[in-house]
Amino acid sequence: MTPSSMNLAVYDRYGPPDVLRVTTGPVPRPRAGEVLVRVRAVSVNGGELHMRSGELRPFSGNRFPKRIGLDLAGDVVDPGTSRFVAGEPVWGLLGVRMGAAAEYVAVPADRLDRIPDGLDAVHAAALASGTTAVTALRDVAALAPRERLLVRGATGGVGHVAVQLGRAMGAHVTGLASAANLDLVKELGADEAIDYREPGELGGFDVVLDTVGTDQEAFRRLLAPRGRMVAISFDTAHLLRSVGYLLTHAPRRTRWVRFFSGNPRTPLFAELGRWASSGQVRPHVHAVYPLAEIAAAHRALEQGGVRGKLVVKV
Repeated sequence: MTPSSMNLAVYDRYGPPDVLRVTTGPVPRPRAGEVLVRVRAVSVNGGELHMRSGELRPFSGNRFPKRIGLDLAGDVVDPGTSRFVAGEPVWGLLGVRMGAAAEYVAVPADRLDRIPDGLDAVHAAALASGTTAVTALRDVAALAPRERLLVRGATGGVGHVAVQLGRAMGAHVTGLASAANLDLVKELGADEAIDYREPGELGGFDVVLDTVGTDQEAFRRLLAPRGRMVAISFDTAHLLRSVGYLLTHAPRRTRWVRFFSGNPRTPLFAELGRWASSGQVRPHVHAVYPLAEIAAAHRALEQGGVRGKLVVKV
């Protein structure tokens, strides 16, 4: 029997990780087209840090309390009229409204899929943001075999999946990361692993995937004449300038730059699931925290040095 109340993570003001707290609230009632999921694990994403800190206040507004959490994995409690059945393990995301860091969530059925064979809830939650890498490389950049791919932030949540996808798609992959993480970049399958602090002479890339957002023009200059740069992050310290740069360079015919925010639905999770089931893409979990320590998970991601994903087990 589903309880009437649950634990969930919220924050009542913008600020450092310590503004996060765990409280109780009612278990949501799924609406038409939604599935009630008992959450087992959620991942921590960089965008959530910017949202919680207030850097994205123009988009998030000043209504509190706010909930946190995008990517999730768990078990179906009430499938509604969807194709799922009670007890089925699923993964997906809530989208911009957030709130996955809770014991129960109501998720649109078209944002869920069955967890791929071989993955538990923790690793499924860690892999979910990899849908962004699939869209960036396959759909936006149209990465082709033997092209040269540069992944900036190659050991981050999206970057570590992009390195593996790029290799699986037949590209020559160069990963930029800190010196301490270059071993992981090579383990992920990159042809070259380079310290971003001492990159040396780089250039001639067909595709640049930027997961960081700063120094956009410097990385655009690394493109070959017909190169494409896909950005999935803003420079939040210079938000308007960063957004303006992306808008200005998006229409160009050569060395163009495109920004997009992942909004995956069931087919995209199914696609990433096939890559995972084949063994060509695997999530790397850096650490797992209980829900009561979600602030510590945010603090760890802010401090840097995370290899892959941080996961909160609910």
